[in-house]
Amino acid sequence: MSQVTIWQDTCPKVLVLLGSNATSTLEQSAKIVRDAIRHLAALGLRITHIGDYYSTACFPVGAGPDFVNVAIGLDSDLAAKDLLALFHQVEDAFGRERPSRWAQRTLDIDLVAYESQVLPDAEVLRQWMDLPLEDQKRIAPDQLVLPHPRMHERAFVLIPLADVAPDWIHPITGKTVREMAHDLPEADKKGVIAIPSP
Repeated sequence: MSQVTIWQDTCPKVLVLLGSNATSTLEQSAKIVRDAIRHLAALGLRITHIGDYYSTACFPVGAGPDFVNVAIGLDSDLAAKDLLALFHQVEDAFGRERPSRWAQRTLDIDLVAYESQVLPDAEVLRQWMDLPLEDQKRIAPDQLVLPHPRMHERAFVLIPLADVAPDWIHPITGKTVREMAHDLPEADKKGVIAIPSP
């Protein structure tokens, strides 16, 4: 990718998923994601990996237009909470609004995992991992929970992540990204479609 130096470390320290679905075309959304990655690099974050671009159905189904999603790996000396705050600042700079949970997003930057950290602790993480879908629609954590508590069941997260960190091991499930992606229902996997990068 032009204007971003890719270091290709063996394993990313931080796993991040970027997405956009608030534009009229996938091409426009892909350009927003590309520009956001460049912006993160310009802020001094060391981008180590960039995956392919994917078109993915909005979650939950019917909540908005299709997303463009890209996974990146990066290195940073910032603590996880400070990195998340930086991501929120970048989202705001790109016009992100938060009128409701799962609303359309000009830019979404999710901190998926930070090495093998479990935050705030394993008990809380397991509670969020086991939360029924109906409750997910109504409530969200009021603190940083890592790894992302739904990553293990979402194709739009795991398939892009397999590009940048296939061997990363989930500290609770004990499975790699590759294994978790393999275990997904085939219908879910078919809904994540590679598209040209901008």
